[in-house]
Amino acid sequence: MSKKRKVTIKAFRFNAETDYLPYYKNYEMEVSKDELVLDLLNRIKWEHDGSFSYRRSCRHGICGACAIKVNGKSVLACKENAMELLDLFNNELVFEPQSKKRAMKDMIIDKKDFWDKHAEVTPYVVADVDPHPEHETKQSIAEFDSILDADLCIQCGACHYACPALEVNPDYLGPAALNAAFRFTVDTRDNAGTERLELTSQPGVGVWDCVKCFECAEACPKEINPIEKITKLHNMQFEQGVARSNVATRHAEGFVRSIRKHGFLDEADIVVYSEGYLGMYKHLKTAVKMMKAGKIHWQDGVPFIDNMPKIKNLDEVQKLIDISMTNKL
Repeated sequence: MSKKRKVTIKAFRFNAETDYLPYYKNYEMEVSKDELVLDLLNRIKWEHDGSFSYRRSCRHGICGACAIKVNGKSVLACKENAMELLDLFNNELVFEPQSKKRAMKDMIIDKKDFWDKHAEVTPYVVADVDPHPEHETKQSIAEFDSILDADLCIQCGACHYACPALEVNPDYLGPAALNAAFRFTVDTRDNAGTERLELTSQPGVGVWDCVKCFECAEACPKEINPIEKITKLHNMQFEQGVARSNVATRHAEGFVRSIRKHGFLDEADIVVYSEGYLGMYKHLKTAVKMMKAGKIHWQDGVPFIDNMPKIKNLDEVQKLIDISMTNKL
């Protein structure tokens, strides 16, 4: 790796008070092997344009203030080595805010939607505590470990603004809020778990609207893996009797039913099982495209016709399902 490299940085520029549309401005500089993205943001401001704006604070990957996107990749500016990103993106870096449509000034965005959703899940321990306790409330190591590092979240918003489900459905709570819901629901000192599970089970808002794309896991700078916590919330809703029979829960049941029956995913049968034969007609256009691509066949989903092949050793798969299932669907 060379010690220095001459590069072009293309930075998103926008001032909501004066600009009608955003634009990009190029800055050329030599970058050394030890510089972080935050160093480059500082150099743009100090050496090129004092009006360039961004958030920063701790410089130690703790506060989450300096989260931005570099070439579409969510990063903490104070944690990401610039030279490694240059190796990845061929000497041109594009600096953008986490959400361009929420940009207020350059890299600074309005995070109101993020904080509103965080507040919705009651992100604190709810408990009747003696105002003058005689001892602390203790947890065992196993009880603490059950939180699965969800308490390490720094509220940077990287997973929230990387989530495609949130982009198309503004009502969805998003991975950061759902991670917080999990963290406090599994806390043995908390008494509001059922209320959180009720909230996170609602269609259009809760865990059932996660599309399992793993973008949140990729974006998280603390490696918390929010989708793991979302999956745990799915299971907890079944285990604690909060889950209600609806399209979302039947869709989950349909996956298990299909694999148990064939070892393959019967996509047509899942739609019929989830939404019924009348609901199936909503997806006719998609079904035609899938038939043309060979994903499904015309007789798939038709009653009394089972044309799905079965995998070899299907009984082994069925045994694995029985062993791994922790609750009855």
